[in-house]
Amino acid sequence: MNFVDGIHWSALHWDVPEALWLMLLPAFMLLLPSYHQPRASVRVPFFERLIAVSSTPRRRGVTPSPRPASHDLLLFLIWVLLVLAAARPQWLGPAIEQQRAGRDLMVAVDLSGSMETEDFKNAEGLTINRLQAVKAVLDQLANDRVGDRLGLIVFGSAPFLQAPFTEDHGTWRSLLNETRIRMAGPSTVLGDAIGLAIKLFEDAETEHRVLLVLTDGNDTGSVVPPIDAARVAASRGITIYPIAIGDPSTSGEEALDLTTLDRIAAITSGQRFSAIDRESLTEIFNLLNEVEPTLFASTVFRPRTDLHWLLVLLALLLYASASVLRRLPGLALQEGDA
Repeated sequence: MNFVDGIHWSALHWDVPEALWLMLLPAFMLLLPSYHQPRASVRVPFFERLIAVSSTPRRRGVTPSPRPASHDLLLFLIWVLLVLAAARPQWLGPAIEQQRAGRDLMVAVDLSGSMETEDFKNAEGLTINRLQAVKAVLDQLANDRVGDRLGLIVFGSAPFLQAPFTEDHGTWRSLLNETRIRMAGPSTVLGDAIGLAIKLFEDAETEHRVLLVLTDGNDTGSVVPPIDAARVAASRGITIYPIAIGDPSTSGEEALDLTTLDRIAAITSGQRFSAIDRESLTEIFNLLNEVEPTLFASTVFRPRTDLHWLLVLLALLLYASASVLRRLPGLALQEGDA
């Protein structure tokens, strides 16, 4: 029996079970000595003569009638009902289970100028740029990750929060579709994008934190180097999955720095992927669904209905009955004297 969390009797719950100890108070009162109030008196040597000449006849042999045992029983029942009411009885309804997002998944999308390279094909076989291909696959991701809260960061010359963590995936997709190439600048600040994600994860409601980084270039001037940012992310329990977009054989500023992406994944216990076409990009997200399956956090509660007011009402009714019964012997005595 736990007097801290409450006592459960099937569907009956006592919210303040400590009050039940008051049930022993009447027994404790019986152990105390009776209280006698001293009264001042005057001695009269001619008391008998005073009584004899008194105009008020003296009743002889008349003693107060003892209090019926039913009165004491009613008073005890009233005390029991009040103590039970103080313990706050509640009736527990059927259990109700609520599910909420069990993982915070932040997606960071590179919007640098190289993302306009048209080396991907859509489902109809038409050539599209890299950002269009990413949008199509991320749209499917939003449909599949029904148990996750999604966030969106866009980065170029600086990182920006496009969508905070939300369970409204429809709004998240709308904000994704509003992104445009170079809207965050022409460069690629990968390290700063990871740093912004770390800051946003500080207020995350779940312990499962995942960052997807989709980029087609190397870091070109972050304030925080990507490797240092990855170390901080690992200390905060954030897993990073870098996804390299485009041809890994490119050179110059548009070259993919696969070595850095591999180190970021290794430091944060993630995995690096490479997508050279739409099909491989789709396969990557299918694999991510296996590596990071949809997660729900369940909360179970039972609605409560207070019952203490019923006990208080019953105690008042018993008190009224006790008051009536206490007056009945007096009424009978007055009728007999008449």
